[in-house]
Amino acid sequence: MSDSIVSNEELEHRLASADVELSGAEVHGMLCGLLCANSADACERWFAELFSSPDNGDLLRAECQRTLHQLYAQTSMAMMDPELGFELLLPDDRHPLGLRAAAVRDWSEGFLYGVGLAAVDDAREFSESTREALADFGEITRMELDELNEHDEEEEEALMQVAEFLRVATMLIYDDLVGQG
Repeated sequence: MSDSIVSNEELEHRLASADVELSGAEVHGMLCGLLCANSADACERWFAELFSSPDNGDLLRAECQRTLHQLYAQTSMAMMDPELGFELLLPDDRHPLGLRAAAVRDWSEGFLYGVGLAAVDDAREFSESTREALADFGEITRMELDELNEHDEEEEEALMQVAEFLRVATMLIYDDLVGQG
């Protein structure tokens, strides 16, 4: 396993080759939700969710799993980084606005699913700010994408602000929930 950083494009390619039908953004969001929920077995739960059938020696699946292990290590380290080095794994600006907006929505869905998968369902464990952030994530999952104008600078700016909100809110949730553990 190399020490290079896993890119969204690489993750998308690996997932598709292993017949995982989720987007890279959703897979990363799910991992982040599990990590924020302080799940001791986050990696195992994540893999169990992504690969429901037993390993049959498929080389493409094995390559995907190596990439996912690398992404797990990369994301775990970034979330613990006091310098706030954590970033969402999303398509870059070379991709159309609609694709990037769908990835932001997918990431939010994955995050909420990951928190739920970690069995953190007692809202009393959450601070007020975490409950508000999770509610905002829920709103982002309902973002309308049909009316996006690919060439509207305001919509471009709004999407960047939503992605930045998700990044900062994720770090605050991580600090809130992991700090309790």
